[in-house]
Amino acid sequence: MKQEFEQSLKLANSDLLPEKEQKWGWYSIFAFWMSDVHSVGGYVFAASLFALGLNGIQVFISLLLGISIVLVFANLMGKPGQKAGVPFPVVARMSFGVFGANIPAIIRGLIAVVWYGIQTFLASSSFIILLLYFFPSMASLADKSFIGLSYLGWIGFSAMWVVQGIVFMFGMDMIRKVIDWSGPAIYVAMFALCIYMVDRAGWENIHFNLSSTSLTGMDVYVQMFIAIALVAGYFAGPTLNFSDFSRYCGSYQKLKFGNLLGLPVNFVLFSLFSVVIVSASIPVFGEMITDPVETVKRLDSGFITVLGALTFIFATVGINIVANFVAPAFDFSNVSPQKISFKAGGFIAAFGSVLLTPWNLFNNPEVIHYTVDVLGAMIGPLYGIIIVDYYFIKKGHIDVASLYTESVKGLYWYDNGVNKKSVYALIIAGSISILATFVFPVLANYALFIGGIIAGLSYRYMMEAERLAMQDMALAKP
Repeated sequence: MKQEFEQSLKLANSDLLPEKEQKWGWYSIFAFWMSDVHSVGGYVFAASLFALGLNGIQVFISLLLGISIVLVFANLMGKPGQKAGVPFPVVARMSFGVFGANIPAIIRGLIAVVWYGIQTFLASSSFIILLLYFFPSMASLADKSFIGLSYLGWIGFSAMWVVQGIVFMFGMDMIRKVIDWSGPAIYVAMFALCIYMVDRAGWENIHFNLSSTSLTGMDVYVQMFIAIALVAGYFAGPTLNFSDFSRYCGSYQKLKFGNLLGLPVNFVLFSLFSVVIVSASIPVFGEMITDPVETVKRLDSGFITVLGALTFIFATVGINIVANFVAPAFDFSNVSPQKISFKAGGFIAAFGSVLLTPWNLFNNPEVIHYTVDVLGAMIGPLYGIIIVDYYFIKKGHIDVASLYTESVKGLYWYDNGVNKKSVYALIIAGSISILATFVFPVLANYALFIGGIIAGLSYRYMMEAERLAMQDMALAKP
């Protein structure tokens, strides 16, 4: 007989409780991934793989294999959220304990705060192009600065900060509406920019081997493995907390179909557009330009300049809200549900992102490099623990009532609300992963996989008694 528990005020609010309506279909999931992929960062990322020395075919294969790995993890991480209708930090309670889940929630939340600020700064660069196009006299504001950012930069950054905040204030329904139409609109603009650049360059002058070097033998496979790992790492953050969105989907089949369209199909198509535009920049400008904002800035067509700037504003705002606003909103709300609502959690992240002065972070490539490496090193173990727990320990079983109770009889109470075994697995795997990253730089690109595998195996070993107990419980059911 199913046991009922008293719901704890320390574990529940209206945002964290299971979503009852689950109105999202496959298109909303598809649009979610479009918003996540269609960004300045995604554009630069696709083109940057050529720097590894790979040719066009090798890059295409690497992109396809890498995004297929992301697809597998998106399906795995999205299933418990869709099944129970709960966000990522609540899903994490199953493996870390009802209070221990604050550990992965805070890790994911803090990472999102850093990238929220950086993405807002990137969006402001496109907004400044529009300002200067319509109000050229504002260029004089670029001469004076405050805390490392020009007055013009502050205007652009503040405008993007406010726009994102307004969208977020209206909640998940508004966010869904924004991502539903912004993804397709960005494709229209990218297609127009692509046609314009190809027309300027001449198709016969466009070549897809953008690498300055040529690899042979095993070097090709080594660099392809690196490219595949980079693709998986690039999507590690939003895939980890995918339950924040899958919770709204009506069925797991719709979820998987939306993932299929949004990841392999959409990502490869967007990457193809990006590579064509970058390739065309060589004959058009005399040099390869991988920054789409710089490409738009140099165009002599007012219409294309405005369209391009608006495109990258919407693209970057879309990914920022999806990947870096919603995640910390749920994560910080989970820490103190009665004091921090979903909206309050989001604005904590937004204000924190300003205090980090993201323009200074972005202008320091070494800091960004270490941030990305540590990101992979810490997120990897969370994947391993949560996936092993749900699929191999709990066998897909979710006791929803136990997710919101402080009762010692609750399935996820463990030891005073914390599963110490998951914490140990996180510490072991995270330490090894970070050590491998900084002591053996050649392994840095594989930090996500190293951390995930070590955490999964160690957690599986430590949880053997719990696995057997769950098995006995299943056998005892009539």
